[in-house]
Amino acid sequence: MTTAGGRGPQMWDERYGAAERVWSSGPNREVERIVAGWVPGRALDLGAGEGRHALWLAEKGWQVMAVDFTTWHPPEGTAFDLVLVAYLHIPEDVFSRLGRWLAPGGDLVVVGHALRNLTEGVGGPQDPALLHTTEQLRAAAQDLDVERCEEVLRSTDAGDAIDVVLVARRPAG
Repeated sequence: MTTAGGRGPQMWDERYGAAERVWSSGPNREVERIVAGWVPGRALDLGAGEGRHALWLAEKGWQVMAVDFTTWHPPEGTAFDLVLVAYLHIPEDVFSRLGRWLAPGGDLVVVGHALRNLTEGVGGPQDPALLHTTEQLRAAAQDLDVERCEEVLRSTDAGDAIDVVLVARRPAG
């Protein structure tokens, strides 16, 4: 099994096994701003890594399924009130499948590195194929009601990173 950019499970196991914690223990600030006031339901944290978002969501009362790689598919008949994709570097075609995993009225939340970060921001992947624009995410969410799709600045010790944020809802009807 290989993820986008040729990085397979062994590479990620080695990365996460080399330190007690690679990322912060709390949620990403943008994820927290978006989801904090929502009514808990069933959530999927896709590309969970160390599980910081899954743990935070569970503490907020969500029933969370945390999954690490993109070849996974939910069990037949499973639908989520929230599908969260935070800094998971996956090809654009994978995003188009995520809306089908949402329950009616469910939300897709994507927070990741913007393509523009490659030339104007700091950090993040250096492979343009793993970075997204607002136009790409909006197109991938074409069957959903897009509530927010924009670039945001994220301050880091090395300077400002440019992220892209998508919040889209599956129509209730």
